[in-house]
Amino acid sequence: MAEQLSSSLLLAVPLAPLAGSAIAGLLGTKFLGNVVGRKVSHSATILGVLIALIISVQTLLAVLDGATFNQDIYTWMQVGTIKLAVGFQIDTLSAMMMCVVTSVSLMVHIYTIGYMAEDDGYNRFFSYISLFTFAMLMLVMSNNFLQLFFGWEAVGLVSYLLIGFWYTRPTAIFANMKAFLVNRVGDFGFILGIGLLLAASGTMHYGETFLQADKLAGMVVPGIGWPLLTAACICLFIGAMGKSAQFPLHVWLPDSMEGPTPISALIHAATMVTAGIFMVARMSPLFELSDGALSFVIVIGSITALFMGFLGIIQNDIKRVVAYSTLSQLGYMTVALGASAYSVAVFHLMTHAFFKALLFLGAGSVIIGMHHDQDMRNMGGLRKYMPITWITSLLGSLALIGTPFFSGFYSKDSIIEAVHASNIPGAGFANFAVLAGVFVTAFYSFRMYFLVFHGEERFGKAHAHDSHAHDDHKQAVAADHSHADPHAEHDSDAHHEEDHGHHGLAPGQKPHESPWVVTLPLVLLAIPSVIIGYLAIGPMLHGDFFKDVIFVGENHTAMETLREEFHGAGAMALHGLQTAPFWLALAGVAFAYYCYMVNPRVPAWFYNKFKFLHTLLDNKYYMDKFNQAVFAGGARAVGTGLWKGGDRALIDGLMVNGSAKMIGWFSTITRTFQTGYIYHYAFVMIVGVMATLLYFFPFWR
Repeated sequence: MAEQLSSSLLLAVPLAPLAGSAIAGLLGTKFLGNVVGRKVSHSATILGVLIALIISVQTLLAVLDGATFNQDIYTWMQVGTIKLAVGFQIDTLSAMMMCVVTSVSLMVHIYTIGYMAEDDGYNRFFSYISLFTFAMLMLVMSNNFLQLFFGWEAVGLVSYLLIGFWYTRPTAIFANMKAFLVNRVGDFGFILGIGLLLAASGTMHYGETFLQADKLAGMVVPGIGWPLLTAACICLFIGAMGKSAQFPLHVWLPDSMEGPTPISALIHAATMVTAGIFMVARMSPLFELSDGALSFVIVIGSITALFMGFLGIIQNDIKRVVAYSTLSQLGYMTVALGASAYSVAVFHLMTHAFFKALLFLGAGSVIIGMHHDQDMRNMGGLRKYMPITWITSLLGSLALIGTPFFSGFYSKDSIIEAVHASNIPGAGFANFAVLAGVFVTAFYSFRMYFLVFHGEERFGKAHAHDSHAHDDHKQAVAADHSHADPHAEHDSDAHHEEDHGHHGLAPGQKPHESPWVVTLPLVLLAIPSVIIGYLAIGPMLHGDFFKDVIFVGENHTAMETLREEFHGAGAMALHGLQTAPFWLALAGVAFAYYCYMVNPRVPAWFYNKFKFLHTLLDNKYYMDKFNQAVFAGGARAVGTGLWKGGDRALIDGLMVNGSAKMIGWFSTITRTFQTGYIYHYAFVMIVGVMATLLYFFPFWR
């Protein structure tokens, strides 16, 4: 009989980071009078995440030995037959996610000590990132839709706080509000999906819902006639489109770079943006019964994987290149979900978490070395000044483009093979998108690498380029720079990564390697970025790692094809040297090298010849302008109409003022009979009696 995990130990996993967050957020800020200092704040939060990591690793090992846990911890309320509770479902999927979340979070916490050292909001930042870790753990450990929704909304709320961490900057406030509102659009679909499943199944628990999957597949949405399971799965996926930044709900993620670099790694690597991927994988027993939902998923993922990659090509801000890379890789994960290769999507989620966190933290290290200049056109030749950052960033880039034997190769190549073998409608376009995306990813990744670490040293000069060229909201940025209080909390050295004119290397200055608290996480993240794919592909994709956790229908054969063609991790990597993805990646690297190291006139030629295309990409396919004109403009128009027509005309004009005018008019008439003469009163009484008699006993009956 399988061992039962301890509920007390499992409770400690989310509660330890929550306790650290409370110490730093309550005792370490003005809220309770700055009782504790920086050392206590970062020590408490790091200790909390470390405890969570240790228990998570122990839990994963126990689960691999056959231990299980799926029960409620606390019953919140009972509504009829529906039980609303807090509970945990611990299996290989949730245990693996717990390890990924806590390990990346721990690296980010350590890194933050160096990165935010001079920021006045140091304790508050540690409180936020630890609270974020708590929310994500509650999400991945849940065994019911209520707790899933709690974690889902909690990570959204804390991401709002983190993106707008420097809350005195207009662009940061715009970015966090944009993220919050776009996610509410997705979350509306998400709660509709949960509501449909609750109404049909009568339960909030995953297991009980999955047991009714066949019955749900035969039901329709009342009054509409749509297949209920297809409608519910598409609604759930719309929630994932918001959280995991899928087209067209992707627009919030690039702007979230307004927050400090550590949260870019935390939000965009292992936690918030992967919540949607995890959720769909968890719901595989439902999605497997709806080819319509899977087709919708694979098409949306394909569009995101290819077209978001194109946007990374023209970025000059080092963090934004990595952000668009995240969008593209999330598209790859979504394509795998749509191809019914859920375990491949989760496998790429895991490998991507390590090398993308590495690239974000590497970018932050570069920003520190460049005295908070983010424009890659002002860099070059950093390899000899920042050797640790250079080598770890190179390893992360090689993993990202899918170099054989690196972790990204195993997961990315498996996605491409799964899509090629898929029979889901839309797989043809997806196959083209993921293959073309290989070249695009290699090109923008090594464009960034060559511009930053090789070539001419362009720093320490009078900059011809805006160091943080956010294409949108430039007037807001300019206003921020001209009116910001130089003594405000946000205007610390750490915040200068976004402040024009206050950062960058002065003439004669040289870059410097970052302190050990920054470089140590880089080294520790580089190790799994290289080896985790080789070690994990066998059990995770072709073994029993996800047995009885992820379900694939017999009519979906992509995973079966992958298993037949797999002959070991080493053989797969050697065979990968002969396949199209490898040559496409190599071509992308070679083309980037030629354009930015050998003949820099080529990008200028492309710009002049295809200026319209550059303009399209520079404006991000005009999605922001479309949203502003249609949704924001439409909301303003509706709001104005409701204000003028509803509030002013109907409520104030007719109901409030109109009723007062009517009473005044009636009072004016009745006042004429209040003369003080008895015969006038008698006349009114007679008229009243006659009117009453005529009403109740009309003579014409």
